[in-house]
Amino acid sequence: MSDVPPASSKPLDPVTSVANLVALLDVERLENDLFRGQSSHAGWMRVYGGQVVAQALMAASKTVADERLCHSLHSYFIRPGDPAHPIVYRVERDRDGASFTTRRVVAIQHGRPIFNLAASFQIQEAGLAHHFPARDVIPPEALPTEAERMAQTIDQTPEPWRTLWQNRDRPIEFRHVQHDDPFNPTVQPPHSQHWCRMASPVDAAPPMARALFAYASDMTMLDTALLPHAVSWHDPRLQVASLDHAIWFNATPDMNDWLLFDQDSPFAGGARGLNRALVHTRHGQPVAAVMQEGLMRHRPA
Repeated sequence: MSDVPPASSKPLDPVTSVANLVALLDVERLENDLFRGQSSHAGWMRVYGGQVVAQALMAASKTVADERLCHSLHSYFIRPGDPAHPIVYRVERDRDGASFTTRRVVAIQHGRPIFNLAASFQIQEAGLAHHFPARDVIPPEALPTEAERMAQTIDQTPEPWRTLWQNRDRPIEFRHVQHDDPFNPTVQPPHSQHWCRMASPVDAAPPMARALFAYASDMTMLDTALLPHAVSWHDPRLQVASLDHAIWFNATPDMNDWLLFDQDSPFAGGARGLNRALVHTRHGQPVAAVMQEGLMRHRPA
């Protein structure tokens, strides 16, 4: 079932919310290859998956030379994370080659692994290049903000979701090209698009910019696989969770400008849904490709 969080306090202003997110992802070094990450105080019953991906990526990045940036990562969620306790990240230095560096990271809580990640880093090189063009979509300026969209339906939103939506911190701003009422979903094609950027400008070095992107990339992937089934996250019969997560970076994301996530779900079955996204800048330049498989278990009424 969906883990409904309790009501939270009033949201922070965007500048503070963004600064807190950067601090959250910038894991603390305990030893050469051992790091500690805190959890957010959003009130959820389990740690948000994007946080663990981003913190593990930052831990790996802190063991790699600055001129080498992560070009791909592959990860598995093993156990739910406990938001009341810190997470320890153990980095294994598998290889330091002439051009590529490989790292493995295990996230540990209460003495047990909850997540693992393999990441590859590369020096910046020129080479043959091509990419799919970005689709033409409604620009972000022509779309309602989350607050504007919320205001249209807040009277019909049941508790505790109404209080949660009103009081939640929003370090990352989203604007959805398509919109479906989450409490009265209708059958939709397995395709969705949204824009996202930081809610306040942030001066982030490339490793942190990629970690911020990793954090944001887990927020909407599973939604796409639910669209053809007219089921939303708020359905008490639904159990959903991220199972794995992979990112291929084409460039360092500029998280201060709008990025277009063009998502689809080519398959669902066996209580799992497969989701993918191609991400471009607002000018059509490729930023990343993301894939995720998630648990989608819908119990009979």
